[in-house]
Amino acid sequence: MTVALQTVVEQTVQGLGYELVDIERSAGGLLRITIDHPWVDAATEQFVDVEDCEKVTRQLQFVLEVDGVEYKRLEVSSPGIDRPLRSTKDFERFVGHLVDITLKEPMGAAASGLVNANRKKFTGRLVAVEGGNGQQWQVEWSDEKPPKPGQKVSKKRVPAPLQVLGFELSELREARLSPVVNFKGRGADQEA
Repeated sequence: MTVALQTVVEQTVQGLGYELVDIERSAGGLLRITIDHPWVDAATEQFVDVEDCEKVTRQLQFVLEVDGVEYKRLEVSSPGIDRPLRSTKDFERFVGHLVDITLKEPMGAAASGLVNANRKKFTGRLVAVEGGNGQQWQVEWSDEKPPKPGQKVSKKRVPAPLQVLGFELSELREARLSPVVNFKGRGADQEA
């Protein structure tokens, strides 16, 4: 993907009042653009719908034709329930949500035997921590398996300890929201 394409798409999407999440070129000439509404706060959060995607598609078709960008199929979509997290702004927006992170390098000796030294993938609640070097991030998780539906759980059972991994954005290969399907509606609290 060229810088010119990135710039043209980003300017067009932002000009229409949306945020550019991702641009992907795939085999067969597919150009996939992922958009979202800019985040202000949780109370005013909006979700991308079909009309939003159609509006951006129409404008991008015109702009890309004028700029001579070659593609066979243009696809504009919402980020979905497994939205990628790339910027500091994304991490700030989703503090408290379940995330899946993949480190560039395995834990190694830093795990001190508490976590498999070859482990790179973690799923847990995203936490922001103020540190000496500014904003830092942690993911909190428990390796305890959730009970199966209908399974009785003893009240005397001691839950597995909560574990914490601190990381910097530069250490991540990939970060995404962990898909949480809740059939009680969007207002219901997310569960770990």
